[in-house]
Amino acid sequence: MAKEKKQNAKQNAKDDKYVKKNTPIKEKSKSNNNKIQKKHAPKKPSAQKTPLKIIPLGGLGEIGKNLTVYEYKDDILLVDCGMAFPDEETPGIDIVIPDFSYLVKNRDKIRGLVVTHGHEDHIGAIPYLLNNINVPIYATRLTIGLIEGKLKEHKNLATATLNTVSPGQTLRFGELEVEFIHVNHSIPDAVAFAIKTPVGTVVHTGDFKIDTTPIDDRVMDLARFGELGKKGVLAMLADSTNAERPGYTMSERVVGESFQNLFKKAGNNRIIVATFSSNIHRIQQIIDAAVSFGRKVAVSGRSMLNVVSVAEKLGYLSVPDNVLVDIELIKKYKPEQLVIITTGSQGEPLSALHRMAFSDHRHVEIIPDDMIIISATPIPGNEKLVSKVVNELMKRGANVVYEKMYDVHVSGHACQEELKLLMSLVKPKFYIPLHGEQKHLYKHALLAQTMGVPKENTLIASIGDVIALTKKDIKVAETVTAGRVLVDGLGVGDVGGVVLRDRKMLADGGIVIVTVTIDSVTNEVVAGPEIVTRGFVYVKESEQLISDATLAAEDILEYCYIHNIRDRNAIKLKLRDGISKHIYGVTHRSPMVLPIIMEI
Repeated sequence: MAKEKKQNAKQNAKDDKYVKKNTPIKEKSKSNNNKIQKKHAPKKPSAQKTPLKIIPLGGLGEIGKNLTVYEYKDDILLVDCGMAFPDEETPGIDIVIPDFSYLVKNRDKIRGLVVTHGHEDHIGAIPYLLNNINVPIYATRLTIGLIEGKLKEHKNLATATLNTVSPGQTLRFGELEVEFIHVNHSIPDAVAFAIKTPVGTVVHTGDFKIDTTPIDDRVMDLARFGELGKKGVLAMLADSTNAERPGYTMSERVVGESFQNLFKKAGNNRIIVATFSSNIHRIQQIIDAAVSFGRKVAVSGRSMLNVVSVAEKLGYLSVPDNVLVDIELIKKYKPEQLVIITTGSQGEPLSALHRMAFSDHRHVEIIPDDMIIISATPIPGNEKLVSKVVNELMKRGANVVYEKMYDVHVSGHACQEELKLLMSLVKPKFYIPLHGEQKHLYKHALLAQTMGVPKENTLIASIGDVIALTKKDIKVAETVTAGRVLVDGLGVGDVGGVVLRDRKMLADGGIVIVTVTIDSVTNEVVAGPEIVTRGFVYVKESEQLISDATLAAEDILEYCYIHNIRDRNAIKLKLRDGISKHIYGVTHRSPMVLPIIMEI
């Protein structure tokens, strides 16, 4: 009997399965019972109602500091974590990094950091992020090698979790899935990401260009982008750096041909080439040209030494035996036997090329007829620094070759036709320009519209915007804390607007220090006032000015004594305002006036 019941139960289950499988959907909806069940059944949250949040914390309206957050429910994925270089508005600052406030607040949701490539504007802030959040990092082999070097320098490599990923691999981070896709850039092992979410697929290009003859013969995986486009891509976030430039970016091989011609032209003179330390393809072409002309290669600059060491160790740089020589040993070789690869293509004051130009380098002294090749384009804002270095080198008799004169540099970023080609392959519904100043983002958005993306589907965002993306629409839902954090020496974020304002005032007008000693009981002046200046006037030639300012300080202190003003801050304020007014009346200058009151 039990056996018979068991057989009947099995048969009923089979029948039920058959009915469920073969009942048309329309017939199901006719059932009243089914309607009642649907009415009272708890509603499941649909992916369409829960938006994907995309939060750029850097890289928009600026060059560098790239960091993008992808957030879906309780899962956060970070893409890149870079730094930016200081400008004239940030005197004395070493580097600028993103504000991590939002990430620290949501640290429990962060599943990982994926990195597109190894340039500083994409990895430079990672050590500072790890000081706040110990997030696992995923990147290609060379990128991991460069990150390791940075973390070792900052002494937090031991606690970091670094994972090497190959192009073509897919990783899961909660409800977010990331596919690594090979692209071309000015550094090997660069990738884009296809981020698959419950809302749809988002393509994040990172920095790229389409080079059909790359140095390592690994062409960008355009076929994969085409496949993604056929399946359907909800949104694309793409590099805007060259969105203003028409046409195509030239192949890196053009630079190699220029090096061959210039090396031949150099004859028996020494050759010095300045380029970005991370441009490993460029360094490889310099080495190849040196070898073909029988020259030894020396490397100068800390970052250049680090990158060459890592790239050679990992096999991304091919250097024949006995070609590399130590920079300290270059005096053993004749000028026609040497090529020096150096940092300083941006005219940075502390770089190796800058020190050479101003005779401050320990091992390299510029001599007449040195051929110096600056193989880079000045980053916006660095033009004056580069010109200053070029002028100094020419004063010393060097033959300076830079990008405007010959094809000694090509960009690593896509121009308009390459951007359009990728758009035509990916066919995104929504478009968000990334990585660039406002003019780049605006031009990129217009370009997307010419390719058929509706104007309402393109979004020019700002850092801190929370972009809410669904299958149907895209909008800025809210904003979060974002901005820049200034790094000065070992201090991170301790230099703010007030300190920068003071630094600018000191740079513009110098400082006047007024020192006075007051009896704490009687309020009488015991010593002073004494005035000391720095960066304001040459004291020996301005004795009358200092004497008159001292008399003005005495009058102010006498006024405070007569009117029984004892509050030290009030006295300082009167001294500062009075001396400032006096000095401006005489000189029309506005130095910083700093009163110092000592009590006995």
